[in-house]
Amino acid sequence: MTRPTAEQFQALFDPRGVVVAGASSHPGKFGFVSLHNVLAGGYEGRVFATNRDGGSILGIPTIPTLAELPDGAADLCMVCTPKGAAADVLRDGASRGVKAFFFTTAGYGESGPEGRRDEEDLVALARELGVLVAGPNGQGLVSTPARLCAQIVGPNPVRGRIGAASQSGNLVSSFMNLASSSGVGISRGISAGNAAMASVVDYVDWFSNDPETSVGLAYLEGVGEDGRGWFERMRSITTRMPVVVYKGGATAGGARAAASHTGSLASDDRVFDGACRQAGVTRAATVEEAFDTAASFATQPLPKGPRVVVVTTAGGWGVVTADAIAGSDLELVALPDDLRRSIDAKLPPRWSRSNPVDLAGAETRDTIPEVLELVAAHPDVDAVILLGVGIQSNQAKINKTGRFYPDHGLERIVDFHERQDARYARTAADVSVSTGKPVLVASELAVADPTNPGPATVRETGRYCYPTPQRAVRAMHHMWRHARRLERG
Repeated sequence: MTRPTAEQFQALFDPRGVVVAGASSHPGKFGFVSLHNVLAGGYEGRVFATNRDGGSILGIPTIPTLAELPDGAADLCMVCTPKGAAADVLRDGASRGVKAFFFTTAGYGESGPEGRRDEEDLVALARELGVLVAGPNGQGLVSTPARLCAQIVGPNPVRGRIGAASQSGNLVSSFMNLASSSGVGISRGISAGNAAMASVVDYVDWFSNDPETSVGLAYLEGVGEDGRGWFERMRSITTRMPVVVYKGGATAGGARAAASHTGSLASDDRVFDGACRQAGVTRAATVEEAFDTAASFATQPLPKGPRVVVVTTAGGWGVVTADAIAGSDLELVALPDDLRRSIDAKLPPRWSRSNPVDLAGAETRDTIPEVLELVAAHPDVDAVILLGVGIQSNQAKINKTGRFYPDHGLERIVDFHERQDARYARTAADVSVSTGKPVLVASELAVADPTNPGPATVRETGRYCYPTPQRAVRAMHHMWRHARRLERG
């Protein structure tokens, strides 16, 4: 089967101009929303719109058909016309230099035998014209380097290094929402819809050669009829870039839902799981695990081994993190004697003197940064998980909102607590860079109070703050598995 070309994908994600076919003045219709989102997203290329009734929509003068489009002015067409106009849209657009068409239109392969025939005809015409059809029955795409939000629905995520492709518009929206809330960001994101001409693996393959993307994140409901081809391509892709996959249709009920959703036939889940392992694909069990892991690949260096030290300001967090590590491929490494002696010089005798390194509330102004540097720099440590960032600012928040503030010395201590938590977060990022080792910060405040200076500063450093220690461990587990696969070739 002929695959889309790199030039066609370039036109899709980095177009010189965009035209919305079937633009509407009604704010509830796809033709309005698509045009609005392209304009509101800040796209700086030329923007056009077709509407048979003429007039201006959102300040864009419309043209009756794509045949009136200036030659070579637009590479990408967002198709929001009725299904019956598809052939004319393709022919007219291709004649004016459009190379990629995203079809939001439904009623194709997902709707039954007649729709599948129509989808085959659409693809055959696109191949005859030498253009790419994305979709149909898709939500749209985003390309943050191009400041392009060509979608029939939000969100418009912040810029980052995760390339997301999904057989479901809802799931790619979930990934993009998580990217924006965490600050990690997306490079490219696309809803593949029925994937009539370009599959999820086609997009991920292109991402692996995209300088803006460092990790692929995919949602699948099936791999199509060519399971061997899917496996071989993924095995090649994962040598260039880590790929995280979340798959729906893992149960009988989910498989039936997948078939009705995009017309996809879900594969046997045990076979799929084995194929992922052999191809080097990281398979996640939940949306959260998929995003956590992709965010880790996008923002942290890979560990060179499984040996982890946990640094915590309180004992309970260390205990549950140690439990999580015990259930993973990671190792809660015994604290080396020389490292223990070095920490002894920084802490009073009541600290744990083992791993997890429980500071037992004994930290002073410089303790956490100094201990973190000692731990991460040690040659017998491959990775660090830091817990407790934000706890001081949590108390500062109560101080600021209580009736005694700013008297009684509260203003000064609030400022100190907030500066310290920000400092701890910056130190975690700085130490990771200087040592080349992953240093993961976990705190429920990442979701409970994102404005807390601890998790807020983690985001400012371009890192990901994990909502729980268990999620940080799971992400690190996947990072180590991927690093080990690369090491073994």
